[in-house]
Amino acid sequence: MQRFEGSESGTQSPRPETPEPSSIQGRRNAGVHLLDDDGGISDQLEISLKHIFAKYCIPRPPNPPVEGDGKRVALLEPPPSAYLSPEGLDAWAQDTNGAPFSQETKDELVEFLDVTDDGGLTFNGFLQIYQLQTENDEEETWRDLSNHGFDRMLKLVATRREEAEVDGDEASIAPSSSS
Repeated sequence: MQRFEGSESGTQSPRPETPEPSSIQGRRNAGVHLLDDDGGISDQLEISLKHIFAKYCIPRPPNPPVEGDGKRVALLEPPPSAYLSPEGLDAWAQDTNGAPFSQETKDELVEFLDVTDDGGLTFNGFLQIYQLQTENDEEETWRDLSNHGFDRMLKLVATRREEAEVDGDEASIAPSSSS
């Protein structure tokens, strides 16, 4: 979610599935779109964002179903009344951007986004962040998704953080899918 001025170098991406900042957003992403035809959050992106939000929300979601080999097979799903507390918001910002938000940014989130009466960021508020960000800089959203373990097909792949959460054993994490 951080923005860096002057970061467009004009060089081709080292990863062929990654669109260049100057190309049409999402064009080279083999059928995976972050926004739908109406400009809203796509169903695929919303599922990924639910998982990310659920890692930091209160109340905590139940653990996803696991198979006998101990590997996760489903994405996390936040409870309906879940929200990000100030601590959860800081943890999410740290994992996403490498630093918590400034107080000024937190105040803006509370002022302009969907929050609880106590100022906790709701999932709808979380979607609002990503709606605005993706409209303005789709590549930034792809970087955020990558920081949380999603590949360019919006499949969750193992990350150090999630591996550590599975009883310290190395584990592969993949969403259940019908494909």
